[in-house]
Amino acid sequence: MRLSGKTALVTGAASGLGEAIVRRYVAEGASVIVADIDVPGGQAVAQSLGQAASFVKLDVSHAADWDAALALTERLDILVNNAGITTHGSIEDVTLEQFRHEFEVDVIGVFLGCKAGVTKMKERGGSIINMSSLCGVRAQGDLLAYNGAKAAVTHMTKSVALHCATKAYGIRCNSVHPGVIRTAILDKVLAQVPNPEEVYAGWVSTHPIGRIGTPDEIAAVAVYLGSDESGFTTGAEFRIDGGASL
Repeated sequence: MRLSGKTALVTGAASGLGEAIVRRYVAEGASVIVADIDVPGGQAVAQSLGQAASFVKLDVSHAADWDAALALTERLDILVNNAGITTHGSIEDVTLEQFRHEFEVDVIGVFLGCKAGVTKMKERGGSIINMSSLCGVRAQGDLLAYNGAKAAVTHMTKSVALHCATKAYGIRCNSVHPGVIRTAILDKVLAQVPNPEEVYAGWVSTHPIGRIGTPDEIAAVAVYLGSDESGFTTGAEFRIDGGASL
């Protein structure tokens, strides 16, 4: 019960990493707001967790949605900015519309989340966890928009951490950098390419550990960062990538 008595909000929580984090948080004693643009999926996750979880529809790129979501709770101890998309394509392939949409969700969404989280937490402290990526520290030629967005999240996290530390708000802000993880978003990326088996094999080969990761392995790190055990940890990059960034 490492999160007993804490209240958390997790975005993109209807599936994948978000769902795994929500389930681990509830198992560790937290009350969780399941936030997602996917209403049926989010409601199903919340209902499966009983009274410890509630659902709110949240488009992370809309400030009004953030205001409505945070109005549901008197206090917030943990915010996980997990919602995101992945656009496949190089500088020659990605359209301006695709590039803008990637940044609206993955960068503006995190910006609005951090802004709302700091406002809600600064009286009593808390933990903000921003989901970046291995691509936030190591670029790929066929993931232009995603590379740029996750790199922005990485540095934005450090800026938020420094601000909150100098203001003595007691708010920690850290970024998590997964390697390739088997989630629904992975299947969406594979659906965008003509040779999915070859692409998948390539992903596996980039991880020295010899496999891709699981959502539970990322959720375990999110538990640590949400708990009081990480009280001296802020502005850090947690690379959970099977050695791919070495």
